[in-house]
Amino acid sequence: MIDLHSHSVYSDGSNTPEELVSMANEVGLKALALTDHDTVSGISHFLKAAKETPLEAVPGIEFSAECAKGTMHILGYFIDYTCPVLLGKVERIQLERNNRNQEILKKLNKLGYILTWEDVQRHSGKDVVGRPHFAQALVERGHVKSKKSAFDLLLAKGRRAYADRYHYTAMECIRIIREAGGVPVLAHPATIYLPDDQLKGVIYGMKKNGLAGIEVYCSAYQADLIKKLSGWASELDLICTGGSDYHGSNTPDLRLGTGFGHLNVPDEALDQLKQTI
Repeated sequence: MIDLHSHSVYSDGSNTPEELVSMANEVGLKALALTDHDTVSGISHFLKAAKETPLEAVPGIEFSAECAKGTMHILGYFIDYTCPVLLGKVERIQLERNNRNQEILKKLNKLGYILTWEDVQRHSGKDVVGRPHFAQALVERGHVKSKKSAFDLLLAKGRRAYADRYHYTAMECIRIIREAGGVPVLAHPATIYLPDDQLKGVIYGMKKNGLAGIEVYCSAYQADLIKKLSGWASELDLICTGGSDYHGSNTPDLRLGTGFGHLNVPDEALDQLKQTI
């Protein structure tokens, strides 16, 4: 059993990399990938923690890519997390994200939802601060009843406190991952809101530019969607990968390795990814 999609406190998860390694060993995972959003700060801790254990620790990242409808994320596996090109690109993302966060804070306060930057940081991890942390702060302050209502009312794309930020294009994300010696994979394709024929065309274009796989096995995916995505992967000669997208207490019903209970990522996906390095 393997899990190729997890997050730590260095982005929007609630567990340290060391805790993720311990949990993975407890549930009997053969391999786990740490794929924090737009940062590699947790990878050295992750690899060190796994060194004396049976777990194969896969260094990874999850980039947010430019997307007109929905969200698009590109995963990178087996990256050289010390690569200067990668670190430079990540640094720019962090700068842009910080600017966006300050804009969100200004909008919330202007709308009467009073928060301080310290309120938000209290809910963030080691590195990345994002909208989920604003949502938690809004709940703590009593402005909204739940994180979902915070997004629905204020933080989701198009809502009053939303602020956009710079994203690399999908092709740029793929190129960055390849330059860092990694293997690029399209995460959870169903979050890209396009008709099937258009989405398939987008994936084909990414394949021509270096994409190696797509996440077919995701925690919330039902059998019919898995079958469709598997068919596309076979047709486009892409590797079928997957993972729980574990975030710890931020997604309390979701478990590392098994998702909502039925996730089963084939072990051979890891071997196939290695063959493309």
